[in-house]
Amino acid sequence: MIAKLKNLGPGLLFAGAAIGVSHLVQSTRAGADFGMGLIWALLLVNLFKYPFFQFGPRYATATGESLLDGYKKLGKGILMTYFLLSLATIFTIQAGVTIVTAGLASSLFGDFLGIEAWTIIIIFICLILLIIGKYKLLDRLMKIIILTLTISTLAAVSIALFNNENAVSLHQVLPENTLEISFLIAFMGWMPAPLDIAVWQSLWSIEKNKETQQYNTKSALFDFNVGYLGTIFLGVGFVLLGTLVMYHSGETFSNSASVFSGQLIGMYTTNLGDWAYIIIGIAAFTTMFSTTLTTLDASPRSMEKTTQLLFKNASKFNYAFWITLLSIGTICIFLFLASEMGLLIQIATILSFITAPFYAIINYKLISSKHTPEAWRPSGYIHVLSVLGIVFLVGFSIWYLTTL
Repeated sequence: MIAKLKNLGPGLLFAGAAIGVSHLVQSTRAGADFGMGLIWALLLVNLFKYPFFQFGPRYATATGESLLDGYKKLGKGILMTYFLLSLATIFTIQAGVTIVTAGLASSLFGDFLGIEAWTIIIIFICLILLIIGKYKLLDRLMKIIILTLTISTLAAVSIALFNNENAVSLHQVLPENTLEISFLIAFMGWMPAPLDIAVWQSLWSIEKNKETQQYNTKSALFDFNVGYLGTIFLGVGFVLLGTLVMYHSGETFSNSASVFSGQLIGMYTTNLGDWAYIIIGIAAFTTMFSTTLTTLDASPRSMEKTTQLLFKNASKFNYAFWITLLSIGTICIFLFLASEMGLLIQIATILSFITAPFYAIINYKLISSKHTPEAWRPSGYIHVLSVLGIVFLVGFSIWYLTTL
């Protein structure tokens, strides 16, 4: 068990990337607007997405290569599709997580700088950390961040429950109108994370094995399960916080990054007291900063690998090229959409949800194929869950598109 705990890494990186906008923003908003009525959606989407995320570290540690190498084996067209979908989403996803981080920085450290200035500072700091620290820094930092977030969230939920005088209703609801359905799709789109993070985790798993030489398939699956259960647990916690503090209060979350961030931190301090403002503010900021950091590392890492596999003489499109392009693109988006955080996140999460069936199908096809060693192909119940998951994701995507 001690050896397994020492090998924790990519699973916690997954948690660090996932526990961000989907939890701090979407889950608290779900609790504020619907109470505990969308817990069914949170649990269902986590259940049905589980195998497709798990296939990332499973395939990487069983074969020694990333999912991207596997996609190419399935057909160059599949890898090209991944490349085009990534181009369509990496900028909005990076902008979505960074704008929340910048808003938290403004609320926590002072609004003497605008959101745009905080964005540039945060992107620059992330660039320096990734250039100097690389994977080792991500691996070590995430253990501290996840522990800090878990403790602070548990404390906030416990005190909120203790101070709550009304019974918490577990009555489940199904959104009916277009706005409610749009929120439901956005909520599930990034809960716990976009499915393409499976690609990122396969790349992180390879890096982890290079570092330790002991990160085998069994330890990778244990690592992943720890991180995944943590994201579910904290997701429920944030919905509960939104319910206890915001539901039926008459207050709604703002689409302005700085205003929303103030509301978010205020949600914690309402329950813990003003003395906790700095502590909780730092915890929330660190959480979003970790998401910004992991996405800024993973997207360029995956795009570098993809261009190497797709194109000859692609050495110019290396990690440095993609991380620079992503940083500049993120900053440019802020110049035009800084005041529309809600719209930006809505676009990114919806794109993530409607592309989820693609990733689910190809991940399942790859892990079940001859390219995966037979000993590590999915068991019977994982096969059943995968098929049900694909039906679920395709069905909800069609439901959303027909309601537009």
